[in-house]
Amino acid sequence: MAIQYRLTTDAQLQEAVEEQLRVRVFKNDLLIETSALLIRYDDSLIVTQSGVSDLSYHQRDECELFALKRR
Repeated sequence: MAIQYRLTTDAQLQEAVEEQLRVRVFKNDLLIETSALLIRYDDSLIVTQSGVSDLSYHQRDECELFALKRR
């Protein structure tokens, strides 16, 4: 069973990076990216990778990230 939870803190984002959790990215309540790996983040930017050379850059204050974690 998979659990979806929102990533809001730096600790949660770091856990997603370390455990290579798949994330969903929402912007303005629209799903803009699904099943991507969180590669890196800082105070203003989040970088995700959904393919070998497919990197996406998202403004941290403009989007919401949700992780899928399997139990």
